[in-house]
Amino acid sequence: SLVLRPLGSVATLCRGACVEVDSDTEAEADKGFKLGCISCKMRGEVPAVASVNWYFMASDETEFSHIYSYEDIDAGYVHDPRFDGRLHWNGSKKTKDLQDGSIFIVNVTYNDTGTYYCKFSRLLMYPSYEVVTTPNKTIYMNVVPRSKNTGGMASILSEVMMYVSIIGLQLWLVVEMIYCYRKISAAGEEALRESAAEYLAIASESKDNCAGVQVAE
Repeated sequence: SLVLRPLGSVATLCRGACVEVDSDTEAEADKGFKLGCISCKMRGEVPAVASVNWYFMASDETEFSHIYSYEDIDAGYVHDPRFDGRLHWNGSKKTKDLQDGSIFIVNVTYNDTGTYYCKFSRLLMYPSYEVVTTPNKTIYMNVVPRSKNTGGMASILSEVMMYVSIIGLQLWLVVEMIYCYRKISAAGEEALRESAAEYLAIASESKDNCAGVQVAE
């Protein structure tokens, strides 16, 4: 039987190059999903080799099944027919000193819901002795319906609203221009009327003055 010993949720730094982070746990049906499993080597200067094995227990099962192993450079094997053609290595590449043991599931189905168990087997090679460590991590993955793609409609609506806003702004500017023109025109006419009235008043006063002079003579 497998002994589950989670690595923990606290990120661990190793030489600034390796960071342990928790895997995502919610996958969408019919999409791809990455199961993350990272085990940073605590002593970066110590040479090591490692292999990774993955196990799976569906939500209606009581035991783990061996589903995948990665033991050498570019040498991954699927052991469970449920994952044939759907399970791919997504971890460290071109090295035997594995620190990222992630895998990728293609076309996730609801039957993939369950608990995944990732186990490292790392051999640390010190000058005078060797040490074997077996860090591991458990992940419960839940499969949910695929979200609807509303990006296209949202983009169309956004573009329509933009054009409506532009047209509305232009109409508002036209109305403002007409209003201002009428206001200026009305003000001009009023000024002309006032000027004409003043001219007539001055002319009438001048005429009366002239008539008064003639009478005096």
